[in-house]
Amino acid sequence: MHILAIGVDFQHAPVEIRERLTFEPSELEQALTELRESKSIFENVIVSTCNRTEIFVVSDQLHTGKYYTKCFFADWFHMDRQLLGNYLTIKEDAEAVHHLFSVACGLESMVLGETQILGQVRKGFLLAQSLGTTGTFFNELFKEAITIAKHAHEQTQINDHPVSVSYASVELLRSTAGSLANQSVLLLGAGEMSKLAVNYLQGTQAGKLTIANRTQNRAEKLAASCGASALSLDAARKSLNEFDIIIAATSSKHYLLTAEDFQAAGLTHTLLVMDIGVPRNIDPEAASLDVIKLLDIDNLAHIIDTNKEARKKAAVEVEQLIEVQQQKFLQWLHTLGVVPVIAALRQKALAIQAETMRSMENKLPELTEQERKIIGKHAKSMINQLMRDPINKVKELACGEHGPHAVDLFAEIFNLSDRVERASAETTKQTIEGRSTECAFSALNAR
Repeated sequence: MHILAIGVDFQHAPVEIRERLTFEPSELEQALTELRESKSIFENVIVSTCNRTEIFVVSDQLHTGKYYTKCFFADWFHMDRQLLGNYLTIKEDAEAVHHLFSVACGLESMVLGETQILGQVRKGFLLAQSLGTTGTFFNELFKEAITIAKHAHEQTQINDHPVSVSYASVELLRSTAGSLANQSVLLLGAGEMSKLAVNYLQGTQAGKLTIANRTQNRAEKLAASCGASALSLDAARKSLNEFDIIIAATSSKHYLLTAEDFQAAGLTHTLLVMDIGVPRNIDPEAASLDVIKLLDIDNLAHIIDTNKEARKKAAVEVEQLIEVQQQKFLQWLHTLGVVPVIAALRQKALAIQAETMRSMENKLPELTEQERKIIGKHAKSMINQLMRDPINKVKELACGEHGPHAVDLFAEIFNLSDRVERASAETTKQTIEGRSTECAFSALNAR
């Protein structure tokens, strides 16, 4: 089996491409289920944020897995495959594992070390798990990714210098306008990014704040918490001339404000507009109007870079944690091949014990039930003690450079071929059915 990470992110695709490749939350269940039905795709998880859309898959063949995942991307988003190929990044096996750990820790984020991505990775995994599109491999991998990310934020200073997209957007507005003091601000959206933007705006001496949202009661709730006013989106469109600054931060798939909206507003002054939505909330054609100064999320990089240096030292520590955990996971991955062999050895040993007990009972019919139990218990103990060292050794050899050969030789020495085939078939069945790691690999912990 192979692990693949395929997708787009802010480092390799501009916002005009990323916005075409974002999943609506309501679409994710269908997307996960459809992808799971694709050829050679055994497990899958989708991580979709404003700065990345990535699909993680487990496939039995590298080439086939990559091909069908790319086809799914292109077909789902109705994008030409050749155009899509210019922006997709593909990571395989160990590199894919390292990438997921780095993403979860915030090392691949626009804001180095930010914690929001951890919640997004966790949410994506839990949804996939609830739908049965994860199994043995991803149940273990994503559990490790979430655990290491938590440790990274607890044990290092990666998050000691807080920066967020909302913070960077307010800073960019401040540097562009010279000052936000007494500037009238319209905030489109009432989600997490909007809430953070409100907090940062309150420290800038900005003037009147108005919040508009598709669901007006959410706008009213946020406005009440910070002493702002609330409007419906329609009312906001008709009042654009009353504002100096607009911040747009929603997950809408459609433009909330178009160039025509700005033209119809009869603006008498230049309006500074910051669009941090992906997909974009403001029609980019509005930038062609003389009275509009339009900025988007890709304009934030230099603001974020000024705070990145303070986190780089901590990022080195996080990278070291990732390297250690990556090796542990890869070792675990290597031991998967030995599971059927260990299971076959135990089955053979227990069959020998059962046959020996039957023979003994036939030759010693006078044994009491209590005596039979004592003898059976000691016989099983002898078998377990005898098998302990060989099992531990083959698990160790399985992680070595010649692991597959060592496992095959072990099976040959103990004449386990037929039993291994049956155990392998059962393990494969469990993996495909998405059973838990504990069920599929209990033999690894057998003593």
